[in-house]
Parts: sequence; structure tokens; C-alpha cells
Amino acid sequence: MNEGHAAEPAKTVRDIVSLLESAGLAREDVLRVEGEGGLSYASGLPVEDVHALLRGEPLPQGDGGGADPVEERHRRVVARIVFLRSTRLRTSPDGQRRAYSLAEVAAAAGTSTQWLDKMIRTGKAPNLDHAAGIAGFFGESIEFLVAAPAQALDRVLQQIHKDLLERTVARQVQDIQRLRKTGSGDSPTSGLGVVDYAARALADVPEDTAQPIIALIESVARRSREERARENRAETRG
Repeated sequence: MNEGHAAEPAKTVRDIVSLLESAGLAREDVLRVEGEGGLSYASGLPVEDVHALLRGEPLPQGDGGGADPVEERHRRVVARIVFLRSTRLRTSPDGQRRAYSLAEVAAAAGTSTQWLDKMIRTGKAPNLDHAAGIAGFFGESIEFLVAAPAQALDRVLQQIHKDLLERTVARQVQDIQRLRKTGSGDSPTSGLGVVDYAARALADVPEDTAQPIIALIESVARRSREERARENRAETRG
């Protein structure tokens, strides 16, 4: 249950916000905290903890900062298991959504209902194999259960950022392809090449986010020019 690197959810949010306009989305479209599919649901954190981390505020460590780290990790895993059971509901034949029984969850973990019930009551986390079985039953990885709060939220935010980055790149590549089909060469605006155009469009995006996009667009534009050069040589020879 390694704590890993120091995550910075507030910084990742700033990177996400810088891409929203390029992706044609509003902040509330991707950074909703509450409800199914929201940041709380996806990270396993209470709503108030998500809001605090998004503001860049540190969360209290255990009970006033003096909790034993092992006990704290055990409580975290158990709390996430309880969270999963209360939020990942099944639809009953009568159309109602209900929590899975302890027996169903225990079976997925390869243990008994009595053991799972005792684990929840005492706050004693299962071993990694059982924990992975429980997480998998609810469609999550073991990281969902063991990650520290900032890491848990940042893991969700990093995926959102990755998706937005891919969407932004896809839109820029589509622009290049559309320009090529319409015979506009490399000029989306008068005298402005696609790479320069992309750089200007991403002027407000942090450099570490914008550079991979610009590099990919430059690569696509270069291949496009090479293809046109080959076509022109073929026509000349013909």
C-alpha cells in the first residue's frame, strides 16, 4: 500500500481548465463533484474532501494527525469498501436500486460473510488478494481502495486530463485534414501555418500540456506535406 508520489489535484484541475475551451466543454461538464459519475463517486472520497482538495487545502491526517499510519490505511481501505457498496448499486427485478449483500461481496473476495462483516465493524482491512477481489467485484482496481486521498482524486483528474488532451489533439488533427481536403494548404488563416495556428490557439494552455499537442500537429502537417510532394512528383513524371 505504497503512498507513491505527492499528488497535486489542484494543479491538475488548472491543467484541465486550460484545455476546456479547446475541447468545447464547460467546467461543470467534467468537474462535477456530486452524483453518480462525479469526482466523489469516481475517487471514493467524501464530497467535502473533494471540494477541499480541489481548493488546494490539505486534509487532516487521521484523528488529529496522531493516528498510526497502518491503522489509518486500514480504515481508509474499509471506508472505501463501504463507499463502493453504498454507491455501486444493483437494479432489482422490481426496478429498485439496492446495495449488494455482504454475502455477494464476500463471495467475490473469496471469503465468508462473517469475516467481511467483522472487517467492516472492526476497521481491519483485508489482505491484498481479498481487497483486489472486492474492488474487482465493483469494477474498480486495487488502487481505488488503497490510494491516499490526494492520490485517489488526482488519479481521476489525470484520466480526465488525458481524455481532454486526446480530444484536443483529435480536433486539431481534424482541422489539418479538413484544410487539406479543401485545398487550403497549410493556411487556416491568411499566411498562418497549422503549427503556428495551433500554437496561437493553445497560447493560454500550460507549456507542458501544449507542447505534446503542437508536436503531434507538426508531425501530421509534415507527413501531409511529404505526401503532397510525392503526389506532385508522381503527376510530373506522369
